[in-house]
Amino acid sequence: MAKKIRPFEVTRPFEVTHGDIFKIALPASIAFITEPLVGIVDIAVIGRLGDAGLLGGLELGAVTFSLVFSMVVFLRLGTAGLTAQAVGAGEKTNGLPHLLRAAIIGIMLGVLLLALGPAIQKSGVWLFAPPGQGVKIAYLQYLQIRMWSAPFVLLNFAFLGWFYGRGQAKTGMALQIALNSINIVLSIWLVYGLGLGVAGVALGTVVAEISIALIAIFLVFKQTPIIVFSDHRQYLQKLFNKQDMWRLFALSRDLMIRSVALMSAFAFFSAQMSRSGEIVLASSAVLLNFMMVTAYFLDGQAQAAEFYCGKAVGANYRPAFEKAWHLATFWGLIIGFALFIFWILTGPFLIDFITTNEQVRIVAREYLWVSALIAFTGVIAFIMDGVMTGATMNNLIRNGMLLSFVIYILAAYILQNLLGLLGLWLAMNVFFVVRGVIFWVAVKQRTAKLFSK
Repeated sequence: MAKKIRPFEVTRPFEVTHGDIFKIALPASIAFITEPLVGIVDIAVIGRLGDAGLLGGLELGAVTFSLVFSMVVFLRLGTAGLTAQAVGAGEKTNGLPHLLRAAIIGIMLGVLLLALGPAIQKSGVWLFAPPGQGVKIAYLQYLQIRMWSAPFVLLNFAFLGWFYGRGQAKTGMALQIALNSINIVLSIWLVYGLGLGVAGVALGTVVAEISIALIAIFLVFKQTPIIVFSDHRQYLQKLFNKQDMWRLFALSRDLMIRSVALMSAFAFFSAQMSRSGEIVLASSAVLLNFMMVTAYFLDGQAQAAEFYCGKAVGANYRPAFEKAWHLATFWGLIIGFALFIFWILTGPFLIDFITTNEQVRIVAREYLWVSALIAFTGVIAFIMDGVMTGATMNNLIRNGMLLSFVIYILAAYILQNLLGLLGLWLAMNVFFVVRGVIFWVAVKQRTAKLFSK
């Protein structure tokens, strides 16, 4: 009897070019960048009311929400990596079981987060110690409404991961642009039209997430051949295959730890800023949104690296893996430097547009250069996230992020004591550089083993 050959034991050569990278990276960057742009619009909508307390409360609410949901971002990252490998291995299901598993988990976790809402709010007040009653009221108001989007946010994570994992970057782009466009329009209308303030910003997000989840469900059904579900028993066996379930669990666990460490670094940063007063907190809100624009834009290159590296692992073809990794890094460095120059030149004008509070403007301009520097110092970290997620090197991602986080906390305490707020921003740059170096070295050491028989 002939030995059964597993998909990953077959080599399926394919080429990766500069154009291939941009076919994924450009639509992904356009899609991803709309998310922090929503944050900037929200900050501008509230910031132009002239109340630093409302602005600080909105920032702390957004950070808390991001911290909580970073724990389950594995639904997007893991689904994309596993789906890309399934595509590379030539599986007929095109990774649909990975989507369904992630969707089931997302709905269950979303309902759980809704139930834990009050506890999350109390923990946030303790962690961030909002400076003033105005900040605290705005903070709690934002969280109470925003948490209702939880099941739909997680469902959308799974859908986006599946589309990007199949190389359908344009579909992912369309969904994210639609999501954030709805969010922006509703936020402006609810705040200025109906006078709902911070509650309007939160409500706009909830409605947008629900709308896109419904659209994504329609698109998945439209793209799924009926033949996939023709044998229900066989498909259910595939869906709940023990080996695949365990693989998803291990990947999800490590990516969750990675994401918690990453967002804990940002939460620590915001908490330190919060303890420095309303003005410092409000200025950091502006600059952090600039930094998020940078991160999400560079995530387009990371998404390209994730897709092609994941596909290369599934196809068992090392040359494509290395080519994708290096091309994504090359363009990431060029784009990162261009973004640094962009923020230095346009940052002062954007700061003045976003907030009318003169004290906030002064502090934000003072630290603009060091926050903009992350556009260059963070490139390697962003790209390697994509490489390692696509290759499902989950244990390396987990351990590297934890080590980077420890180094960041030490650097923050030392540099803040020496240089104050400047030291905190420099420590954030240290965090990205260290993370990039650790991940780069780890992948170099692991590549040969990844493709060995």
